[in-house]
Amino acid sequence: MIDTVPSVVFKTRVRDESVEGPNPFRWQDMTTEDIFKGKKVVLFSLPGAFTPTCSSTHLPGYEKHYEEFKSLGVDEIVCLSVNDAFVMFQWGKQQGVENVFLLPDGNGEFTRKMGMLVDKNNLGFGMRSWRYSMFVNDMKIEKMFVEPDFGDNCPTDPFEVSDADTMLAYLKEAK
Repeated sequence: MIDTVPSVVFKTRVRDESVEGPNPFRWQDMTTEDIFKGKKVVLFSLPGAFTPTCSSTHLPGYEKHYEEFKSLGVDEIVCLSVNDAFVMFQWGKQQGVENVFLLPDGNGEFTRKMGMLVDKNNLGFGMRSWRYSMFVNDMKIEKMFVEPDFGDNCPTDPFEVSDADTMLAYLKEAK
């Protein structure tokens, strides 16, 4: 297991107020350093936007407890998935996300460097992220919660330890 977040460039889309019309967005590269350097960040990763557990429980749990995370000194909550920026944007809109930052890892580069890229061909998903969460303090991974049964073509989608409640309990105890 690695102890520092890997250095990658994420391809994101951001609103650009200077652009008029139906598509007021532009591409913006974000680095790992932009996201984690000098900050306390909770990142949770999941197999895919719009999937059942991710949409009904995983993302909503972190969104619901956002203020509690902030009160514990967390600067940002990031949801990462091996999806492109367009999918992540539409999922965030559909979910009504206001606080959690949805980070697209479209090529799976960050996920691969984290050692969390798995083959989900048995479900027709291709390569995706394994479900996990981590607390990162200024680029250093202080704690990771990795779901059991890690591996390619796992027939189940475990959701036992990467949830918001488990991370909150850890942060409260560590405080």
